[in-house]
Amino acid sequence: MRITQGCFSYLPDLDEDQIKAQVEYCLRNDWAIGVEYTDDPHPRNTYWEMWGHPMFDLKDAAGVMMELNACRKAHPDVYIKLIAFDSLRGFETVRMSFIVQRPKVEPHFTMTRTEVRGRTVNITMSERA
Repeated sequence: MRITQGCFSYLPDLDEDQIKAQVEYCLRNDWAIGVEYTDDPHPRNTYWEMWGHPMFDLKDAAGVMMELNACRKAHPDVYIKLIAFDSLRGFETVRMSFIVQRPKVEPHFTMTRTEVRGRTVNITMSERA
């Protein structure tokens, strides 16, 4: 099962040139880039590990790609994503995020819906092998 979180998640994986083009787009918009990784892609796990510090002052895509490749080397079999943070007053939020690396084997999640009193539905999510 393919984890679908962030932009482009329903498309085939981006190659290096496509990742670099997205980084350049973010930098042209003055968004800071951050690299995050996790081995737990559960949809409710919104807090991934940060690789280094967000690159607020970086203006060159080559620097971002260097940090991304260092993270890939240190964590070869986890999910890695790039996040683009807009610090403009009034936004101050992530404008874009997308997965740039996936492990060889992705986990599978199942969702079980159970009707209880009235029209209430309980949803249970679990990982399966």
